[in-house]
Amino acid sequence: MEGLLIVVFVLGYLAITLEHPLKIDKAASAMITGVLCWTIYVTAATDYHEVVHNLEAHLGEISGILFFLLGAMTIVELIDAHDGFEILTDRIKTTEKRRLLWLVCFITFFLSAALDNLTTTIVMISLVRKLIADRNDRIFFAGLIVVAANAGGAWSPLGDVTTTMLWIGGQITVLNIITMLLIPSLICLLAPLLLIAPKMTGHVQTPERTGASDIISPARERNIVFGLGLGSLLFVPVFKTLTHLPPFMGMLLGLGVMWVVTELIHSEKDEREKGPLSVLHALRKIDTPSILFFLGILMAVAALQSTGLLSALAGWLDRTIQNTTLIVLIIGFLSAIVDNVPLVAAAQGMYSLEQFPVDNYFWEFLAYCTGTGGSALIIGSAAGVAAMGIENIRFGWYLRRITIWAVLGYLAGAAAYVLQYNLLH
Repeated sequence: MEGLLIVVFVLGYLAITLEHPLKIDKAASAMITGVLCWTIYVTAATDYHEVVHNLEAHLGEISGILFFLLGAMTIVELIDAHDGFEILTDRIKTTEKRRLLWLVCFITFFLSAALDNLTTTIVMISLVRKLIADRNDRIFFAGLIVVAANAGGAWSPLGDVTTTMLWIGGQITVLNIITMLLIPSLICLLAPLLLIAPKMTGHVQTPERTGASDIISPARERNIVFGLGLGSLLFVPVFKTLTHLPPFMGMLLGLGVMWVVTELIHSEKDEREKGPLSVLHALRKIDTPSILFFLGILMAVAALQSTGLLSALAGWLDRTIQNTTLIVLIIGFLSAIVDNVPLVAAAQGMYSLEQFPVDNYFWEFLAYCTGTGGSALIIGSAAGVAAMGIENIRFGWYLRRITIWAVLGYLAGAAAYVLQYNLLH
């Protein structure tokens, strides 16, 4: 069973990467791969009830991610419909590519620590679409936004789901992880930027302002929706901390409040004027295929986790390499191929707090590597998947244009962490 499962996963993965040559949408390939992986699992199992129970358990986690993504994308679309991003774009005066690249990447880096890398990527790519008309320039910026968002999320307990997992699991503490990973994460971004920026010459072309409905939102409405939308996104980690409920619950609460407020704001308008500014219209505009793609790929990975293949891989690495630094580096690279959540979950199950106490080198380095290693491939992180869906970025394009810079930053940040740890200890 295990061999066939791996073959199906690899073939599905290849179909996703060869989306354009095959002329088959990646969402279709991902969904077929996910269903086939579970079909193989249940066919070979002696107790199908256990398989169904595992599937339902994983589907609960996956649906939380999908509803989070759905809520965040709808909020961003609603802000965009009310021209809310002009509050930011009007303040960004520069059109020089080099200066704009630094500005966008640093905003992404620090915003990702406050929100999370997925939400930040959605917000920043929406912002860049208002600043850059040329598609080639825009998708290059989008690729670097993914790198910046993942780097920014790694050093904050709220910025990346794997760091959150380690925090909730008691392997790391808030102040220590910020102190130990801020500089390595910053270097993860600075290393590629310092090499890329000098090559960025000229100016970007700003797109002409066109609203979906050709209706210009009054300043008051625009400010209310922008402030409420940004506040809803920022409220999600606060809600999670206060209630201990999953993040998607806070996101849905924020979306519900925005729905009520926008209905009240536009209650006096006719349907033609009100329609494009409504949540219903925003829901129609979000990229549903990218959400289905996310569902399929996470289902496939969940099948590998349920069959014990990921845990077996982690155990093999431990027995074969016997070097903590190399093991964690490899796990980081693996997170670009396999979702980092089950990889971290497998590591949490393999290593106890007796073996590696709270705030141990292993847990800190694991948080960095699994948080930033996914940037190596476009489908290696939630931020990358979101960017891929929003801007229709090809897997091959990202591999050629961004991967080398992402890997360079990953290794530079890893080296910085090891050096910093040795100096402090």
